[in-house]
Order: sequence, then C-alpha cells, then structure tokens
Amino acid sequence: MSSQTEEFTIGVEEEYQIINPVNRELHSRVEYILPKAQKVLGKEVQPEAQRSQIEIGTPICRTLTEVRSELVRLRREVIAAAAKDGNQIAAAGTHPFSHWEEQQLTPKERYLGLMQDYQQLTRELVIFGCHVHVGISDRELAIYIMNRARVWLAPLLALAASSPFWLGTDTGYASYRTEIWTRWPLSGSPLLFESLAEYERLVQALVATKSIEDATKIYWDVRLSERFPTLEFRITDVCQTVDEAVMIAGLVRALVRTCYQQAMRDEPFPAVRHELIRTSHWRAARYGLEEDLIDVGLMKAVPARELVESFLAFLRPSLEEYGEWEEISSLVHETMQRGTGATRQREVYQRTGRLEDVVDLIVQDTAKGIASV
Repeated sequence: MSSQTEEFTIGVEEEYQIINPVNRELHSRVEYILPKAQKVLGKEVQPEAQRSQIEIGTPICRTLTEVRSELVRLRREVIAAAAKDGNQIAAAGTHPFSHWEEQQLTPKERYLGLMQDYQQLTRELVIFGCHVHVGISDRELAIYIMNRARVWLAPLLALAASSPFWLGTDTGYASYRTEIWTRWPLSGSPLLFESLAEYERLVQALVATKSIEDATKIYWDVRLSERFPTLEFRITDVCQTVDEAVMIAGLVRALVRTCYQQAMRDEPFPAVRHELIRTSHWRAARYGLEEDLIDVGLMKAVPARELVESFLAFLRPSLEEYGEWEEISSLVHETMQRGTGATRQREVYQRTGRLEDVVDLIVQDTAKGIASV
C-alpha cells in the first residue's frame, strides 16, 4: 500500500434549478443563461440533463475557507446570469411542484444517450444533487477508504435533505430525490471490494455485458471518479445554503481522512451487510433528522441526533488536527437546531399553504450570505 502523503483536496459540484419568478415553475432557459455565466466562470458552469438545470463545479480547493469562497462566487455569478435573463436560481433536491412532463432534455450526446438507454427514468430525472470530490491519488487506497466510508453515509444524507415535495405533494420524505434516484441501476451504496483489481473486474464485466459503456456510468453514493484522481461522494441533495454545503464538504473530507488513517494502519472495520446500509439510507431519506436512524455499526435504531453526534465523534480527531472542528461542529449543531432544508420547507408550507412560498424560501436560502463575502 502506498505511503505517500495525500493532499485531500476538495471539489464541490452543485446542481441548481432555474426558476421563473412569476409562477415559480422550473424554466427551461439554460442555453440563454449559460453563455452569460460562462463569460465570467468559463467551464466552472455547465448544463445538466434538463434545460431547467444548471451545474457549477468549484476549482480544486485545499481549505474549507476556499470552498466557501468558491461556492459564494459561483452561486453569485450564476444568480446574476439568471437575473439578466429574468430568472432566479434555487438549490434544493427537487422542485416542489413543477412536473417532469413539462421539462425538456438538454440536447447533448451524453443526455440523449441516457434517454435512449433509460427512457422513463431519464424523463423523470428532475432532481438536483451535490457531489463532493476528495483528492486521493492512490486508487487502491481509495477502494479501502470507500469500504470504510460506506457505513457513515446516512448521517450525511439526513443532514443535507432538501426534497420533501414532488409534483405538488408532500411526499412524507425528507429527501425524495433519493427515492427517485434509487431506481437507477448501479445507484445506491457500493458493496465491499477486496482490492482495486476486484473493482476493475466488475467494471470489465459490466462493460462486457453491455450494462454500461464505461465506469462513468456507475452511479454509487460514493465511487472512484474516472475524470479526476478523487473519491466522489454523491449521496446528498444539493444544499440550500452555502453554510450547509461547506458543512457537507467538511464532513466528507474528514471522513476520507479518518478512513485513510484507518486503512494505513490496516485497522479492522465493520463489514456491514448491504441490506442494512440500504435500509439505513432509506430511513435517512424518509425521516432526515426527525426520527430514529440506524447505527449500522451497532446494528440498532438510535435517535438521528445521537447518530450525528457519533459521526462527529468519529471525525473529531481529524477535524481538530486540521483546525476545522469548531466550524464544522458548529454548522452541524446549527442544522440540527434550525432544521434541514426539508424541515424549513415544510414549516413554510404549513404556515402559508402555498408551495410558491416554499420556492421563495429556497431562492432566498440559495443566495443567503453571498453578498457578505
């Protein structure tokens, strides 16, 4: 196993909704907004599967201060570009009421290929996620980290939940985006791998059986990136606020660093059954922080906040070593006190009975704090 020092750089990708401010519906305007945004941001802003989506990707960051600064900059410029076209930008895992039937696919080869292969699943793919990349140059080591990290994904999902509504209905879920996405083949948590060679044999078999064209079509909650020397965490909804996005990025990197140290010491780890992890993710998507979640290591149900505290305790040595404990623990406790994006959306709807007001909240949250940096 390589003993070289890893930098644990961070890159964050966020998928945003384009909103018509008059009716608060999704608005298929990406081809008009994108050129305005790219004049300032270049390739840091891209189209996504639907024309009512737009995606940003930060440059490589080495500190959480850089992550925050870049997310503020990118959100600000995308919001400004949308405003020039008379639109708004919203960051939430689903739109509260716009229908997938009314969306239009972005006419790029990759997305047209998804439509050809996955049909109805692609038509209904009107969801918005956050992907966090953590730099790991040693792919063998990345496999061992992935084996260990998979048992801690549920708290991340619960903390970032921002998609309680779908097609005008309260779904009863904190992250209904997760349920839409889970229908895709090769989504969900990865299984355990003994080695990089075993992983590569699986990829070869999937390609040989015409299940996928290449490894970029593997969509696990955490996966080896094929584009970058990173581990990519894909489990969470897009975060409504910059604070929440920084929180998730900080937690993910601390998880990678902690699992890296364990792997370097060849420490044992819980080889938890896939069924238990899948169920733990379902509970996190269903309840967010509102009910019991599953501690898969202890194999018992515990209050969500207790599981989050256990997660923080697991990460605390790494967070303290890098001077991040105060910021990340504060952001986590603020989220538990204030409620997730999903909780805040429901509070607005219960108060006013108008999903348009929920969209307004999301738009406000998306821009929160971007003028103060």
